[in-house]
Amino acid sequence: MGDRQAEIALARSAAPPVVSLHATVLVLGLRGYETASKGTNGFTCLVERAWMSPFDSAEFWNWHMRGPICYNPAASRTVLLYTTSRTALVLEGLSKPEMLARIRAEVAQKQMPAPEAGSMAYMLSKRGDLGDGVGPWLPHLMLYAPEADGASGGSSWGADVPGSPVILDTTHHVMPEPETIFMVPAARWSDGSYWAAR
Repeated sequence: MGDRQAEIALARSAAPPVVSLHATVLVLGLRGYETASKGTNGFTCLVERAWMSPFDSAEFWNWHMRGPICYNPAASRTVLLYTTSRTALVLEGLSKPEMLARIRAEVAQKQMPAPEAGSMAYMLSKRGDLGDGVGPWLPHLMLYAPEADGASGGSSWGADVPGSPVILDTTHHVMPEPETIFMVPAARWSDGSYWAAR
């Protein structure tokens, strides 16, 4: 983003102000993510780009995408590494197949940690853009588990069963990091306003 302050504001919009105002904020620079504001509560807010999508997503190189996200302390210590690592590969100029191969090798060599227990993130910004025709989608929480925990399709989480609010993305499968991601819709955006279906 051309405006550093605008990126900081967008990053903070990922979570309720009571969280984001005391969080560390990262912005994307020419050499990767850098600290724009040091926080005190262990949370980390940033704006992710399209290359954090699954590798089989048609949106992987969509330069319009902006995904404001705010990781809790556990996710800041583990899941955030996935974002900074992928971003470094992008800035290195690697192609998608080269990136995928590099990440798979790092996982095989145990160089990338599984999500720490209790890892979660807020994605409550109504100003995000999660893909062409998607916009901010809907306010939601992201819950992270080690890959093995989700191997059964999320049944132990009650994901994707009638009446359950827990969502497991079953349309994309190429996520080389050692994680399973569950999404739980929230009723409100970070500014307190209620989400309404379009």
